[in-house]
Amino acid sequence: MKPCATCERQNPDEARFCLQCGQPFVGAAADRPSSSPVSEPAPAVAHHGPTPDAPVAPPSIWEKPTPAEEEALWRAFIGPHADRYLEQFKKFTRGGSPAFALTWHWPAFLVDPFLWFLYRKMYLYAAVYAVGPVVSAYLTGDLTVGVVWRIMAGASANYIYYWHVRDKLADLRSKGGLDPARQAAMIRDLGGVQVYVVWLGVALHLFLLALLIAAALQGPPDGGPPLRNLPRLVPGRELS
Repeated sequence: MKPCATCERQNPDEARFCLQCGQPFVGAAADRPSSSPVSEPAPAVAHHGPTPDAPVAPPSIWEKPTPAEEEALWRAFIGPHADRYLEQFKKFTRGGSPAFALTWHWPAFLVDPFLWFLYRKMYLYAAVYAVGPVVSAYLTGDLTVGVVWRIMAGASANYIYYWHVRDKLADLRSKGGLDPARQAAMIRDLGGVQVYVVWLGVALHLFLLALLIAAALQGPPDGGPPLRNLPRLVPGRELS
C-alpha cells in the first residue's frame, strides 16, 4: 500500500492515481508490474528513444482503467458526497445499459432547484429552472406551480446528474495527449461544486424572508378590506 501525497489515502501499490481524489502517482508507469492486466509487457526490441535511465512519464489516467480506477475518476469528478451519488447511479445501470429509474433528491426539492444545478455546474438546467417556474407562474397566474417544478427536480436530479458526469468524462477521454496533471486539473474545473452558490442561496433566502416580513408589517394594500371589517371570533357569538 502507498499513501497519496494529497489526501493521504492508502492505495494499492499498482494504482496509477489516488482512488480517493484522483491525484496521479508520479512514476506510476515504471512501478506497474509486468503481470498487470491493464498493460502488456513491452517486447524486447532495440531501443532508439531516450536512454533507459530517463524518467518515464505517467500514463494517461484514461488508458484502460481498472474498475477501481474508473470509480476513482467518478469520485474525483463528483467531489462532495460521491458515495451517495455513486449508490444512486447504480440504479440507472442495473440492466447493463443506462436507463431511467425513479430516485429522489431531497436537496434539489427542498432548496431552489436553480441553486442546486448551479452548485453542481449544470448551467443549462440551472437556466431552465431559473426561468421555467417564473414563466409558468406568469402564464397560469398560480404561484403554486413552482411546487410542480420542485417535484420534477427531486425526481430527476440524480438521473440528470448521472448523465452530466458521464458525458463530461467522455469528453475528457476524447482529449488525447494530456499529461496526468492537466487531466486532474480539468476534472477539478468541470466537476466538483461551486461553494459560492451556498452563500448565494443564503443571501437570496434572507432577501425573500425580508420581503415577506416587510409585506406582513405593511398590511393589506390600499383598497383592501380594513382589519376591523374582518370576521372575529367572539366567545358566545358566531362568526359574522
